[in-house]
Amino acid sequence: MRFEEFCDLCRDLEATRSRLAKTARTAAFLRRLAPEEIPAAAAFLAGRALPASDPRALEVSWAALAEAQRAAGPPPATPTLGLLDVAGAFSDVAALSGPGSRRAKVERLRALLAQATDEERRVLQRILLGEMRIGLDEGLLQDALAQATGASPALVRRAALVRADLAAVARIALTQGPVGLEGVGVQVFVPLLPMLAEVADDLTEVFAAHGGRTALEYKYDGARVQIHRRGDVVRIWSRRQSEVTSSLPEVVTLAQRELHAREVIADGEVVAVGPEGRPLPFQDLMRRFRRVRAVDEAARAIPLVLHLFDLLWLDGRALIDEPYEARWALLERTSGGGHLARRIVPATLDEARAFLAEALAAGTEGLMAKALDSPYMPGSRGKRWLKVKPAETVDCVVVAADWGSGRRRGWLSNYHLAVRDDSGGWAPVGKTFKGLTDDEFRAMTARLQALAVADDGVTVSVRPAVVVEVAYNEIQHSPQYSSGFALRFARVVRIRDDKRPEDATPLAHLRVLYERQFEAKSRRAT
Repeated sequence: MRFEEFCDLCRDLEATRSRLAKTARTAAFLRRLAPEEIPAAAAFLAGRALPASDPRALEVSWAALAEAQRAAGPPPATPTLGLLDVAGAFSDVAALSGPGSRRAKVERLRALLAQATDEERRVLQRILLGEMRIGLDEGLLQDALAQATGASPALVRRAALVRADLAAVARIALTQGPVGLEGVGVQVFVPLLPMLAEVADDLTEVFAAHGGRTALEYKYDGARVQIHRRGDVVRIWSRRQSEVTSSLPEVVTLAQRELHAREVIADGEVVAVGPEGRPLPFQDLMRRFRRVRAVDEAARAIPLVLHLFDLLWLDGRALIDEPYEARWALLERTSGGGHLARRIVPATLDEARAFLAEALAAGTEGLMAKALDSPYMPGSRGKRWLKVKPAETVDCVVVAADWGSGRRRGWLSNYHLAVRDDSGGWAPVGKTFKGLTDDEFRAMTARLQALAVADDGVTVSVRPAVVVEVAYNEIQHSPQYSSGFALRFARVVRIRDDKRPEDATPLAHLRVLYERQFEAKSRRAT
């Protein structure tokens, strides 16, 4: 298939609002692919340069891409690129590492772009930056696979949840049909998508949702890991299915020594801790996850603690359809009771509230509440698992907004947030697109357009007049913003029309909130 045909589909999808039409057009495109083209096409449609199962990364910055584009010269008038030409170029770029790799990556991209028409260059840039903006989310792509193969949408979704790589599922579906999809199951060394939780306002809601009986676990402020073991071989994946085995040698050793089974897939959380054993900020943990060199030195500087909370596979048997209560019992037996998340099954609401207070005093984010009869549903979010964590809020002013894409096309839906700085100006603290309803997005778009002072086609700068209450999980140190801080997992709680911009949270108070975090957390020595 010519890459031009892929670009035609992208242009068509971008101009189409109907979800049914998007599904039908994508299905027709998928039917025309050769088997060897399927993984690349599926990855590109999902906004990935490489399939999710490929552990490599292109590591191409915006500056490097811009340099390659300038060096590529004027685009050719006639398209010549094939879909596999693009996939091969991306693979070549991902394979480059070490001294001189940046220059080599730029040169390989230059050679690719030199063959690309103007439209093809636009699509290549979107793939490389992970911003397709064609309104084709993963659910629609799964529906398109079902339509293209005659499989039920439920069968495609089940395979995608278990395999966690839609490119691999697409190849199975399009080459083997429904029969092939029925054979997709849990496998050691093939990561599953993690089961997710909804937010509960309080513990009363938890008891109501779980029929009065629930298991409560500490919600650690760490990073989700999925540990796979077969014999002495251990491999570890992050929540985003990136392999992090080499960065976590102490977790590998722990799994080899203390998981008493031949084959295991376990779900858990790793937390960075300070000298006194209290948790360090999330940023310190991320330094460990990104470390690929001098890992032993990093392990000494930022030690990790593992907390296991689920078991998905044990000695040849998938456990995801077993109830949580049974999976926990097997996890206790397999681990010998060590390295488990702190957990209780409270008899009363008062006991649950006391446990929440204990969790917060220990420096955690709050609690996870899990229905005792819940199966493990990879990639799914629902009330079987609920998270309870008191959220801090600050009042921010919207100083700019980005135009949305896909379903939010035509809306200003990603808001640049700022607090009052020490001189009365505005200090940026991050962005968020979360928290508003569709009607609120529409109303906010009109409101911000009336306040616009500049629009470059991507971002609209506005007069600081709209105040929003913003919840967050943590305040992080950030050299990216002039404030020095960034709100982690920021989301709009409500629009504060009752407040003036000068009523926004002062930067000085944000500094106080940042420091207050260390009353429960440890601070890494510098």
